[in-house]
Amino acid sequence: MTSCFSRPGGYEGYMTRSYTVRGQSYRPLSVESALDFEETGICSWYNESTFFGLKRGTTSLGEKVMPWHLIGAHKTLPLPCLVKVTNLENGKSLKIRINDRGPFIPGRMLDVSPRAAKKLGFRDQGLTTVHLEVLSVGDGSYKRKKRGWFFFF
Repeated sequence: MTSCFSRPGGYEGYMTRSYTVRGQSYRPLSVESALDFEETGICSWYNESTFFGLKRGTTSLGEKVMPWHLIGAHKTLPLPCLVKVTNLENGKSLKIRINDRGPFIPGRMLDVSPRAAKKLGFRDQGLTTVHLEVLSVGDGSYKRKKRGWFFFF
């Protein structure tokens, strides 16, 4: 089975532990809180891999970053989670896997990989305003999906 969305690593479960960066402490949302989470804010892109992935970075989950991954970083969502990101400046949307922490630049809500930025149509401008909606939290048998609305007729 092929998909435009692939899991970069074999991480099972989810990470919700608190952490500190540059003297600032962060407390991620609980899985239950995250399932109903939506946010609008400034999105940037970051590059943890270089040309053809010859020099790769790793995410907060310890996963290798490759140029074709559709991934992102958020300060307080449980890791990993699947989110829908919509660029409010052009209407383009994309599902990405949040598997890293950041951005740690004031005023920024989300960092995405270069490929995600290109698909969302803002790679050349560097920043855009997006709406983020959590679709699921965790991987494998730990995966929890967003509750849907059910209508009975």
